[in-house]
Amino acid sequence: MCGIAGIVTCGDEPTLDVRIGPMVTSLQHRGPDASGIDRFQNAALGHTRLSIIDLESGDQPMRDATESRSVVFNGEIY
Repeated sequence: MCGIAGIVTCGDEPTLDVRIGPMVTSLQHRGPDASGIDRFQNAALGHTRLSIIDLESGDQPMRDATESRSVVFNGEIY
């Protein structure tokens, strides 16, 4: 089972970087194989990955081709 964390604020908050890191670290037991953090102006997403039958390209958070949208999830996209 992977771990997912996120924070959304009302404005650009510099402490997001300080807060999301420990959140992701606390989820390492749910996904010890990889982790990632994506920071935006007023939000941050974090993910820990448990790699059982995953693709090598399954690192998250994932961004679209324009780099304007990001997502973290546990499951598969068909």
